[in-house]
Amino acid sequence: MSMTKRGLVLGATAVAVTAVAVTGVGLHSSQGQAFFQESPKELIDEVWQLIDRNFVDGTFNQTDWRAVRQQYLGRAYTNREQAYDAIREMLELLNDPYTRFMDPQEFRNMQIDTSGELTGVGIQLAQDEETEELIVVAPIEDTPAFDAGIMARDVIVSIDGQSTEGMDTNAAVNLIRGPVGTEVTLRIRRGDEEMEFPLQRALIEIHPVRYSVQQENGEQVGYIRLNQFSANASEEMRQAILDLESQGVSGYVLDLRINPGGLLYASIDIARMWLDEGVIVSTVNRQEISEQEQANGTALTNKPLVVLIDGGSASASEILSGALQDNDRAVLVGTRTFGKGLVQSVRGLGDGSGLAVTVAKYLTPSGRDINQAGIDPDIVVELTDEQRQELFGVSNKIGTEDDLQFQTALQQLDQLIAQQRSGTRAAQ
Repeated sequence: MSMTKRGLVLGATAVAVTAVAVTGVGLHSSQGQAFFQESPKELIDEVWQLIDRNFVDGTFNQTDWRAVRQQYLGRAYTNREQAYDAIREMLELLNDPYTRFMDPQEFRNMQIDTSGELTGVGIQLAQDEETEELIVVAPIEDTPAFDAGIMARDVIVSIDGQSTEGMDTNAAVNLIRGPVGTEVTLRIRRGDEEMEFPLQRALIEIHPVRYSVQQENGEQVGYIRLNQFSANASEEMRQAILDLESQGVSGYVLDLRINPGGLLYASIDIARMWLDEGVIVSTVNRQEISEQEQANGTALTNKPLVVLIDGGSASASEILSGALQDNDRAVLVGTRTFGKGLVQSVRGLGDGSGLAVTVAKYLTPSGRDINQAGIDPDIVVELTDEQRQELFGVSNKIGTEDDLQFQTALQQLDQLIAQQRSGTRAAQ
């Protein structure tokens, strides 16, 4: 399987209420679109063929996939909408919420480049594989959802009074999107409590990297917060590291908390900025063929590094933190990550619609399967729901003296700096 890096996204962030960048995915010509409009069975068969060749589970969820083809091509279809319904029905047999069909409008939404300005409320959604509930992977910082206090792992119970029971992520995204300045009300379940959040849709400009110089015991250290692995994340990370290096920092805290992930190639590019050598990630397809991405001697710094993670750190965040942990490059502080280890290929179809197919799982350099298990930190710092609300809510105390996890990271970094200067290795 050829896995070109710009065609791949990671499972937990495959659907975003603002957008997900999917670069390198093109649409077919208008002539091809006309053909498929006249031949809906061709569209169904194109989807079937893509699943047959690429889906990560060779048993197709214990389904006779060839019999499925005969069943759906044996029907009569009079328009594209009937074909779309049939495709969605067919894909449900795979029992994989991340393999999904997108009509032309949904596909256009997904193709929005996350380096631009977006309209939305600023949450990224996933569908729980067991309960099929809609879960907030993470709110995006400085968006209406983030400012209102919506948190990672909140369950969306209803949208403008409409129950989300049985609703997939695409349908939820379509309900939540809307014109700038209009309102949408989300009813959220958090633990045993339900609450409503009236949100005003806004124009959202996403800059995934923020950084500053912090003081710790007389040392200048660099604090970098990465909130999304978007199309411009690599370049912004590079500039942040170079600027902090020019200011003479002694070490770094890299904050990946409530980072829902994003583009596979962005996580690899950023890992290479911290690692001079070693495996970064392995992707394994259904034939158990493994492709490895490695560091290539282009690290921008070898100074001590502490990484902050939590239950909202997903997909690309788990690739990066797992690579740094397994290569003994960083100490991880916080709580266990989200646990999504699936890779998708997104394809444009003949009529302007699209298909996201789960094509592989990824493993850390030591061979750990992250899916559902997540990455465990080296140093666990738990927060209560109240502390998390205070930290990530409207008051936004991330990276301050009130941030217990951040303060623990600074203390650990101070020890690592001292150990590096004395020539000893940090205890992992």
